[in-house]
Amino acid sequence: MVVVEEKPARLAVGVVGAGRVGPAVAAALRNAGHRVVAASGVSEASRRRAGTLLPGVPLMEPAAVLRRSDLVLLTVPDDALPALVNGLAETGAVRPGQLVVHTSGRYGAAVLNPALRAGGLPLALHPAMTFTGTPVDVQRLVGCSFGVTAPGELRMAAEALVIEMGGEPEWIEEAARPLYHAGLAIGANHLVTLVAQSMDLLRAAGVTEPGRMLGPLLGAALDNALRSGDAALTGPVARGDAGTVTAHLRELRAHAPEAVASYVAMARATADRALANGMLKAEYAAALLGALADDGTR
Repeated sequence: MVVVEEKPARLAVGVVGAGRVGPAVAAALRNAGHRVVAASGVSEASRRRAGTLLPGVPLMEPAAVLRRSDLVLLTVPDDALPALVNGLAETGAVRPGQLVVHTSGRYGAAVLNPALRAGGLPLALHPAMTFTGTPVDVQRLVGCSFGVTAPGELRMAAEALVIEMGGEPEWIEEAARPLYHAGLAIGANHLVTLVAQSMDLLRAAGVTEPGRMLGPLLGAALDNALRSGDAALTGPVARGDAGTVTAHLRELRAHAPEAVASYVAMARATADRALANGMLKAEYAAALLGALADDGTR
């Protein structure tokens, strides 16, 4: 006798908030076999994005999206999420047994408590990925880690949805969500600022294609850092070259004063880590930290 394994029930998926994240996650769920039945978007850019990533999906008001959906994605900015959840719950838009999912990194499942009281099933599924609002985002979700937070009885369901999208679920406790999100923001958001600033300085120094110059260097640095952590530190701060750091700061003050504060902040953080792990020798640390304290003014 052949036993046929029954497939999980396919869900009608709705999206409230057609920013960069919502349509991509909805498209990943569609690729997993679920049906995307409705979306809402306010701006013209949101509507275009939904049309590109979710062709044929009707756009409507949030309450109408919930009426059509077994699973609704609330993909609005973090600061707008609590008010949205409250409003949907107070107006009776949330149905008992409906999966209510947000993709905020900051919040866990507790922000969905109004939906829970209305009978909804709250899940926090945050993709640890940067989004462009284009079809490439859907491809990047394959192999992407998701920060998952949910009531204990819904943990398996939450993790199953992530796996269906090709992602890797990582359980995050409710109280740890802000710290988890801060870690991602430091790594991803601040990296963009640092790279852009570095490209500006190289252009000012006469480099015609700073992206081509930085690509191999930053790729190697990122790979080394992910493999080895602080042991991957190199450069004048880790070596204790106070003279070089002073020269850097002098040039920055002359040509890019807006970059001085970030250079000093990152150099101090690097020095602290290099000193703690023994890479920066104590006899060099005093002069180095003195140079940073002067901000290159002496």
